[in-house]
Amino acid sequence: MAGLFDAVQFGTLQLHNRIVMAPMTRSQSPGATPTPLNADYYRRRAEGGCGLIITEGTTVDHAWAGPDDPNIPDFHRPEALQGWSEVVNAVHEAGGKIAPQLWHVGTMRPRDPNRIAPYPAAGPSGLHKAGRSVGVPMTQSDIDDVITAFGKSAGHAKALGFDALELHGAHGYLIDQFFWEDTNQRSDRYGGSLVKRTQFAVEVIEAVRAAVGPTFPVILRFSQWKQQDYTKKLALNPHELEQFLAPLSKAGVDIFHCSNRKYWQPEFEGSDLNLAGWTKKLTGKPTITVGGIGLSSDLFGAYQGEIGEVQALDNLLKRLEADEFDLVAVGRGMLVDPDWANKVKAGRMQDLIGFGKEALATYY
Repeated sequence: MAGLFDAVQFGTLQLHNRIVMAPMTRSQSPGATPTPLNADYYRRRAEGGCGLIITEGTTVDHAWAGPDDPNIPDFHRPEALQGWSEVVNAVHEAGGKIAPQLWHVGTMRPRDPNRIAPYPAAGPSGLHKAGRSVGVPMTQSDIDDVITAFGKSAGHAKALGFDALELHGAHGYLIDQFFWEDTNQRSDRYGGSLVKRTQFAVEVIEAVRAAVGPTFPVILRFSQWKQQDYTKKLALNPHELEQFLAPLSKAGVDIFHCSNRKYWQPEFEGSDLNLAGWTKKLTGKPTITVGGIGLSSDLFGAYQGEIGEVQALDNLLKRLEADEFDLVAVGRGMLVDPDWANKVKAGRMQDLIGFGKEALATYY
């Protein structure tokens, strides 16, 4: 386990180990405002030995940024920012580091007519997936407003004392909708080839970088798979992945958070490297791997009622020792067990909690 618990530094971000808490939506912030219970939730994970906590998705200041859930926290109102300040203080007092995940859902808003919020769903082309319209195409004014909102929230993150920030560019949400050909059919500078479809994200990253300065760590989460299509790939081979990543890296991403369903699966034929491994090789930037760490089933199996039994970390440690990636994000394991990191460090694998309905019902 030694490599997993080595202290590491990436620019100004100093971590006491390589374990990251993955962002996980909880819907536990009444009125979109974090409470002392939220602060306690994250503090427990810091006390439990996690090196870097990435918060649940928190929405930027734009009318249709959120998923129409009043319990999803935002990252712009004074009351919410005060709540986040208390979260930061609690994590720091426990010796941890923390980054907010800034989020805009785009067309991933409720499509139940009985639950629609008073604002429309909108995205690059108003599509949920190819041929399925669920909203309206974004105007240039919409795009400009969203970019400005991300920049403002980034400034708040730095002012509140967060240690880094993450942009949610994965899983079919707004930034990812611009990446994905099925949802981005624009003919202006934001659409077209895979490289051209990165332009919106590039402008978001540039706005964020302008708000936080050159040294504040910026993480980008991206994925090949989509919630609308688990088998989808943005890049079909390493050359396409390199073309996709280059403008994002140049715009100011410091760390790439590479979302896999199963971290142990190779990304392309002919190599055992996963998505994080290829991303590190092609960009030279640090990467975070994620996807079923320490469990026998992936997240989508859990949705179908599969029990995620605790699994050995031998394969993970072998890949980490080979320098395939730099950081390891744990989701469900740390959701149900705030002491996950400390137990692993102490060799108490037998005391880890598997992931199932009973375990999920007891998390706090």
